Amino acid sequence: MPSKKELEQEIAQLKMDYIRIQGDLDKMESVGGNVSSLEKTLERMEQQLSTLREKLANATE
Repeated sequence: MPSKKELEQEIAQLKMDYIRIQGDLDKMESVGGNVSSLEKTLERMEQQLSTLREKLANATE
């Protein structure tokens, strides 16, 4: 099981990626592009974040 610090780092990286993809989605929406794949990616990332936060809450180290 990853350490608390490793989980925090993974969450931070995922948040940065999420913000980047959210920006890409906003740009695609503004030009009328197809955003469904980006929306699905964001949904998966939200699930990952939720799972990582649960692991972090249960981490003892």
